[in-house]
Amino acid sequence: VQLQASGGGVVQAGGSLRLSCTVSGSRFSPSLMGWYRQVPGNQRELVAHIKDDGTTNYGDSVQGRFTISRDNTKNMVFLQMNPLKPEDTAVYFCYAKVRTTLFRPSADYWGQGTQVTVSS
Repeated sequence: VQLQASGGGVVQAGGSLRLSCTVSGSRFSPSLMGWYRQVPGNQRELVAHIKDDGTTNYGDSVQGRFTISRDNTKNMVFLQMNPLKPEDTAVYFCYAKVRTTLFRPSADYWGQGTQVTVSS
């Protein structure tokens, strides 16, 4: 299973970015997809999760500013971020919980990370 994220970049405070992530290598739709972020020296923190039924969960620091969505037909997850703040600067990692066969439980998979930098 591979996760390929895109959409990071540099933006001014108050601006917006949209991250995308494609999950490949499994014929099953991920039961859970989401985004985490990490700043050097800090633990990786939850940004947002979305279940296969559309139920969402957000980290406190992004609630009301970020929106997560998914396309189950393409095994993609998106993160619309606005308005962005300098404290949102981090490496953002795509995440998926997905099974690869009917005979084994779902496993956790991570993308390579994409840098988001918000200037003040």
